[in-house]
Amino acid sequence: MRSADSIGANIAEGCGRGSHADKKRFVRTARGSLNETRHWLRRAFKRKLLTKEQVGKLQPLVRELAPRLNAYLKSIGRFPEPTE
Repeated sequence: MRSADSIGANIAEGCGRGSHADKKRFVRTARGSLNETRHWLRRAFKRKLLTKEQVGKLQPLVRELAPRLNAYLKSIGRFPEPTE
């Protein structure tokens, strides 16, 4: 649960930092948390903490998020940091 919670938390923290570089760095960290979530989902199933049906409901969400994070990272990479 912690790694899944970290995905959104990292995106929010990156947006709050105020720097374009920080935003991109935290989105990459969120992507790492997504990979960690995949790992823990597999482990929870192998340890019989989750049923096949439960995993079946969660996997599409996890699969859908990876391309969305990549698209978001690509979109914020196009815009230079505004000068003050």
